[in-house]
Amino acid sequence: MCKIFHFFLPTFLFGIGIMYRNECPQQPYIPIYLIVGGVFGFMMAVLYWFPCTQREEGDSNPDPPGCLYSTWTSLTKLFLFCWFIAGSIWICSIYEPDFVKNPASPELYCNKTLYQSALFYTIVGYSIMFVYLVHCLLPLCLSLWCPTVIYDNV
Repeated sequence: MCKIFHFFLPTFLFGIGIMYRNECPQQPYIPIYLIVGGVFGFMMAVLYWFPCTQREEGDSNPDPPGCLYSTWTSLTKLFLFCWFIAGSIWICSIYEPDFVKNPASPELYCNKTLYQSALFYTIVGYSIMFVYLVHCLLPLCLSLWCPTVIYDNV
């Protein structure tokens, strides 16, 4: 299920960005944010399935394709994280835009589907980061403050 989500979400973001690429004059970077995020996210999902990314258990030899893959994914993840922060700023800078085109001021318009999709993606992204941080930091904090509790149960 999670693997399907990794293909669906980037494709969805790319599609929404392309369909509404000229529909947010108030913040024209929002469709670009979705398009670029969708393309890079899809590339990450596709690269995950390459045979050179799979390493057998107990194999500690770094092979050139595996090293190249690791370097590429690390750089791509760093880029996507920075792109996510930039997109968050672009989205929040116009919260909540005018969803109805006003002939008197057409530059203050942003398509509702485009904006809400970008906002939804951003909220989901921050939620996943929060869960991940809690998942990683909670055991660390418990081991620092209550070492006997963790080691007694092992």
